[in-house]
Amino acid sequence: MFDLIIATKNQHKILEIYPLFESRQVALKSLTDFTNFPEIIENGNSFRENARIKAHAVFAQLGAAVMADDSGLEVPVLNNEPGIFSARYAGPQADYKKNNLLLLHKMRGFSGEERRARFVCTICYKDKTREQFFTGITEGFILESFAGHGGFGYDPLFFLPELNKSFAQLSLQEKNQHSHRGKALKKLLAFLDHEIL
Repeated sequence: MFDLIIATKNQHKILEIYPLFESRQVALKSLTDFTNFPEIIENGNSFRENARIKAHAVFAQLGAAVMADDSGLEVPVLNNEPGIFSARYAGPQADYKKNNLLLLHKMRGFSGEERRARFVCTICYKDKTREQFFTGITEGFILESFAGHGGFGYDPLFFLPELNKSFAQLSLQEKNQHSHRGKALKKLLAFLDHEIL
């Protein structure tokens, strides 16, 4: 059994990630399994840098193989906002709803192709001898109002044309198949299958 730590306390992320490992001999733990794990300051300038910061911080503390992801929403017409600030777009104390409302406000007056957006996820895998990065991108559009009750973050506003649904209207299986995180995780799993498992 291969031990792997997911560098997050975000229960929504954990729920999405765990099912993808079910058929593999991997014992997963997240930071919720470790009491008083110190907060990691994500002060990088890109998803890749922030993922690396998290992976290295957890590896330094626990010494086990770790995967850390950083992800967010990029809206080209807003100069790729909110980007790496996706989780705190509306301020340090922001929640999902406040972030979404700010995005809707900034998108007023834009229509059609101007509402294009993409979700980006970069995973950093780190163990004693390896450091690897895996990125997944999903293209879509920003809706003009909320749709669906599933998912988290910007999912109720992110529309996927090929399924004619928002991310918040997808089943977990659908989301893992089409999402930025699902795509990055598939690349990580292919790497683990080839190199380690």
